[in-house]
Amino acid sequence: MAWPAATRRVPSPRAPDRASGDVQCVYVVQGERDGGLGGRLIDAVLDLAYGYGLERVTVHSSDRAVRAYARHGFGTSPRLLQADLTP
Repeated sequence: MAWPAATRRVPSPRAPDRASGDVQCVYVVQGERDGGLGGRLIDAVLDLAYGYGLERVTVHSSDRAVRAYARHGFGTSPRLLQADLTP
């Protein structure tokens, strides 16, 4: 299963209708992991995002899946920051 989400962004003078995506989940059951299904799901999410005209797609990955996302074009960004709000 794959669960993408899209969020509208604040308009800019050159792009009045902006949106970004986030991969909420890509999950493949244990017995199916070696067949490339996870990669096909990632590609499907990216194709969907492209079709919707999203500016970018982010993912908060488990350590185990980082290489899979990297193989499909995800990389780190020095501008994407986060604040940990857990007590």
